Amino acid sequence: MLNLRFMALAAFAVLGILFTSEVDVVLGQAACQGDMQGLITQCESYVMKGSLLPPIGSQGCCAAIKTLDIPCACQHVTKVVEAVVDMGKVVKVVRSCGIPVPEGMKCGSYTVPPGSR
Repeated sequence: MLNLRFMALAAFAVLGILFTSEVDVVLGQAACQGDMQGLITQCESYVMKGSLLPPIGSQGCCAAIKTLDIPCACQHVTKVVEAVVDMGKVVKVVRSCGIPVPEGMKCGSYTVPPGSR
């Protein structure tokens, strides 16, 4: 379950991240900024494959997202992460928190499709 949570966190961090904080978190070989623990505990249930919750972040989830560096996290999304996290839901949750995610942005092997506003 811990590995599943880490994968969810890493994948979610992939997009939900345009702001930075003082907390350094290592994903892969690069240090990405943000509240990764908060991301896991607050957001995983919204972005996991098979989740029945609507992809709209809670107040706690959005607060965690707003601390993260999305471009950095996107560089470290793996196929393992993508196997358990629905990247389309990630985009929807991030956007529901008021953070723009541009069409064509690439995270792991996922590319945000045109017209997905």
